[in-house]
Amino acid sequence: MQSTRMINARAETVHEKPAYRSAFRSRRALIPVDAFYEWLETDQVGTAGKKLKQPFVLRPADGLTLSLAGLYEVWYDKSLPDDDPNRIVPTYTIITTTATDSVGRIHDRMPMAITPDRWDEWLDPRNHDVDQLRSLLAPPADGSLDMYAVSKAVNSVKNNGPELLEPLPAQT
Repeated sequence: MQSTRMINARAETVHEKPAYRSAFRSRRALIPVDAFYEWLETDQVGTAGKKLKQPFVLRPADGLTLSLAGLYEVWYDKSLPDDDPNRIVPTYTIITTTATDSVGRIHDRMPMAITPDRWDEWLDPRNHDVDQLRSLLAPPADGSLDMYAVSKAVNSVKNNGPELLEPLPAQT
């Protein structure tokens, strides 16, 4: 089965793009996260001649969970038999927007969040009012996220654990 690389949906156009339009109307999700990562391009050049990137973790300053706005789809791998449980392929995307000033110094885009008081409206599959749904999307408030550099170990999916959230030691 061939997969696509459509990881994020832009908030500005998610309601009109053919890949997301239907899911935006009726298959919305919340993706709870303790943190997310963004990469800052540095002035250092690596062995391949490309600028190196430093990963940063961004997490709610209040220590709570952030609920990211998402959409989901369910696909069927037609190359597998009908009774194969792997035939069903659930996928999701996170809706992003232009970064707030503080996040914008690291990356130009950031995830949209849904505040708890709007969860029911966002998740209601009967709500098809595109303008009202778009009004529920909001970037995390500027200053509501802690940001700090972390180990480049986050660059490999083989690595997993709380150490990936540890700040790099301060350089003197």
